[in-house]
Order: sequence, then structure tokens, then C-alpha cells
Amino acid sequence: MQTPLDLAHSAMEADPDNGALSLKYYERLADAELFLMLEEEARDDSARPLVFETAEGRFALVFDREERLAEFVDSPTPFVAMSGRRIAKILVGEDIGLGINLGSPSSMLLAPHALEWLHSALGAKSVETEARPVEFLPPAGLPEALIEAFDTKLANMSGVVAAAYLAGVRYDDGRNGHMMALIDVPEAAREGVAEAFAEALQFSGIEAGELDVAFLELGDPHLDALVKTGLGFEIPALILPKAPEPLAPGMDPDSPPKLR
Repeated sequence: MQTPLDLAHSAMEADPDNGALSLKYYERLADAELFLMLEEEARDDSARPLVFETAEGRFALVFDREERLAEFVDSPTPFVAMSGRRIAKILVGEDIGLGINLGSPSSMLLAPHALEWLHSALGAKSVETEARPVEFLPPAGLPEALIEAFDTKLANMSGVVAAAYLAGVRYDDGRNGHMMALIDVPEAAREGVAEAFAEALQFSGIEAGELDVAFLELGDPHLDALVKTGLGFEIPALILPKAPEPLAPGMDPDSPPKLR
């Protein structure tokens, strides 16, 4: 079964001159959980990547499936699982590139300068504004790829975002734009959520693109207008594992009844 990174890589390779597909690959790489090979077992929240010297430079190796890592090496190898964005943050500035899924169809070597670009793109920040919305409109003129990127981001925000609506907006200072309204997001999560949408816009390839992210509570006076005019997104419900049901005395195989 192909992974999201496989699919993005295949699309990029099929049309190498399509910059939008390249940006989508980088976005999938940043979002993916990757298995990074280590020199030794991680200790106390620190990990030292295993770096390979090649004719093309120095590379750390990552795989988007644990099975792929196991197939690539012929002996047990320590590794750590973390997101692509976190790995980029660790390696940037070290003159180390990234070998991705070596030995698989989506194999790729990412040079240090490309990793630096990725890290800078991931540094996209949202900008606060004090302008007040006076009218909401149906969203218009946004590329379908950007809508899909928003949908992908929100699909990973179960339990954080209760609902989301994308709408055109006109502000009291005369400015027009688009707003992503996010409902019932905990205060502690808001900065990270806003940065996720800033990244989506950064990877969209839209020149001078802007998106306002607003955090609203249920009952906000603007919510009715947003529901009527905006584009709503489906956010999967958070499914928590069921608590184990207590066993009747003597029924737990790991705790047999004591004989008296």
C-alpha cells in the first residue's frame, strides 16, 4: 500500500516541471511521521542521527514505514519516530542532507540547501490583525489544491478543532480577503494551529497569498453568517480507546485466583 509520501513523490516525478507538485511533496514530507536512524539508542530526549558520508555529501536517513527501515539494514538499528518538520529543525545548519525511503520507489536524496529551504518554509507565521469583519461571502478564487491542503490539515486536528468554515470576508477598513474560522480551539493549541494554516498557504505556491485565521467560540455572533455563506469542513471525531472492562474475579489469565 502506497503512503501519502509515495503518492506525492510519484506525482512530482511524473511532472517534474510542475512546481505545485513539488511543493505538495515537501508539505507531505513535513507532515509525515518518519523513522530516523540513530547512532545509538536515544537518551533523555536527545538523539544523534546516524550520518552517512557519500560522494554527494553527508546524509541522515529516514523512512516513512518502520518496515522499510528494517528492509534497508541487515541488523537491528536504533531509530526514533518524529515528524519531518522536527527532523528538518534538527538537521538544518549542520550541512547534512536527508536520504528518504532509500531502496523504495519513493527514494530521494534531499541536499542540505533543500532542507534549509524546507525549514524556512515551515517557519511561516500568522500575522495578527485588529480589523473587524462586516460581511461574509462565499469563498471564491482559491485553487482546489489549497482547499485540499486545508482539508488535510483539519483531518489531523480531531479533538482540537470542533468545526471549521472558510469564507470570503470584507473588513471595516475596506480590505477584502478570506478567513478560516475555527471553532472551540483550546487557547494552548491556537498558535500551532495558526502556523499549520500559514504553512498550507506557503506550500500552495500562491504569490502574496493571504488567509486570516479566526478562533471563535460556540455562540459567537458571527457564527451564523459563517455557517450560511462559508465552506464547511468535515473533521473526524476523536475516537478514544475504550477503557478495559473489569474482569470477574478469577477471569484474568495474568492474575489467577489464589488457592487457599
